[in-house]
Amino acid sequence: MSKKNSFSYTSAKSYSQALYELASENNTLKEVEENVQVFINLISNSSDFSILIKDPTCKQEDQLNVINLIFEKFKLNNLLKRFISFLIEKRRFFYVEKILKGFVVTCSKNRGEVTANLSVAKELSNDEINKIKNDLSKNFGSEVKLNYMLDPSLIGGLIMQVESIMIDTSIKNKLKQIENKMIEA
Repeated sequence: MSKKNSFSYTSAKSYSQALYELASENNTLKEVEENVQVFINLISNSSDFSILIKDPTCKQEDQLNVINLIFEKFKLNNLLKRFISFLIEKRRFFYVEKILKGFVVTCSKNRGEVTANLSVAKELSNDEINKIKNDLSKNFGSEVKLNYMLDPSLIGGLIMQVESIMIDTSIKNKLKQIENKMIEA
């Protein structure tokens, strides 16, 4: 890992924690977390906004004007607006998505939630997803936040990761294991 990536990870984590503490102190944690989700979705769904964030040639004034318009339009929390404005002023706006995702993770951990990632080869019904989520919650003894993703390249089966535990029953993985054994032979 390069020094630059290491700095950005450490820096993003510190900023995420700072936002969490500010929101907690102001008793606006739930509202800020909901607004952060709106902001993250906006970044994901708007290529123009994403470019504005990542383009180092954008002027701070332009970025601040866009943020003001976004916060006015979506009626987002003022604490979050001041925080993001601070990131712009400190030239850390480039890391805003990483910082905000870290904030969501911090909120989730502090509520005692466990995050699970589930990749499947075929579409699952809501009932199947809820059953998996409930079974995981019982096994881990806490609320599980399930990130579900459809991945047809798995051919069949699934890949699940909960914290450091990973289960891979995909046909893609089994074919790869067979291929490796054939190469070794």
